[in-house]
Amino acid sequence: MRLKYYVNKNRQDGNGYNHEVHKLGCAWMPSNAEYLGEFDSSEDALLKAKDIYSDADGCIHCCPEINHDKR
Repeated sequence: MRLKYYVNKNRQDGNGYNHEVHKLGCAWMPSNAEYLGEFDSSEDALLKAKDIYSDADGCIHCCPEINHDKR
């Protein structure tokens, strides 16, 4: 099932200070997030986001499988 993904236009303020990838419906997705498209996996969405922001990373809440923040 393909899901819709977004990436923060601004870097996050917490750990990582990166541009986070979110799935549609994530409570932590900011209102100004940029639509990435529909993807079969979070990994594919992260690759697309890295084309825009080299520091892109997954949201710990909705995309923990692609989150690499060191906490």
